[in-house]
Amino acid sequence: FQPAEEGLGGAKAMVNEGLFEQFPVNGVYGLHNWPGMDIGEFAVRPGPMMAACDAFEITVIGEGAHGAMPHLGIDPVVCAAEIIGALQTITSRVKDPLDSSVISVTKIHAGDAFNVIPERVDLGGTSRSFTESVRNEIETGIARISEGIAAAHRCSVEINYMRQFPATVNHEAETELAAAAAARVAGDAKVRRDMPPSMGSEDFSYMLQDIPGCFVFIGNGEGEGGCTIHNPGYDFNDDVLTLGASYWASLARNFLREEAG
Repeated sequence: FQPAEEGLGGAKAMVNEGLFEQFPVNGVYGLHNWPGMDIGEFAVRPGPMMAACDAFEITVIGEGAHGAMPHLGIDPVVCAAEIIGALQTITSRVKDPLDSSVISVTKIHAGDAFNVIPERVDLGGTSRSFTESVRNEIETGIARISEGIAAAHRCSVEINYMRQFPATVNHEAETELAAAAAARVAGDAKVRRDMPPSMGSEDFSYMLQDIPGCFVFIGNGEGEGGCTIHNPGYDFNDDVLTLGASYWASLARNFLREEAG
């Protein structure tokens, strides 16, 4: 019953407005259907299950000019192109290679005419990480690289780095409880404990920061065309409904039994 899930971070609003003060709980649990996993399979692991998600906007400002006379202006397009490539050195040359991260520039907007060098270029994208130290390193690195390259090209730059969701981190004891509940439904062999964490993100992470719990994946099958989540062709597999409901019932029994001692 979480509004504005992921996109606007509804979980944070719920926690900030006193969700767990109004409705005290001893544990929180989430279940997410997962394409690419076979129906009947569950995946769970302690520690990071999904990555932290941040967004960034970079505006490169130069001086517009005729495309035939670039020396009369300051070209922000060339500067922006260099920034895009250089940002990847944060993940490949700055942080520890054993600490996973992703930086993706997903938006580029500039200019309207074939023969006019625009005054500005707007870039946007997302960064993903599993630890606060890497998250901080990415934010600092984006600013350092963008400002340095902009200065080298005689441009100026405006940066807006937006922290969205922290990493979804499962708690040890609650993970074991969830795994046991899944095993009662699907059998031990169908509970994957070795699935790597996803670079996708989930704002259920805010709830896990306040209350111990666990976030689990349930297999949705391949789907027609191998469609993935956040895809217009995605189709929730109805065959998963009974498995998901059975998991929740099994988890409730395990949890109440554990609480009763």
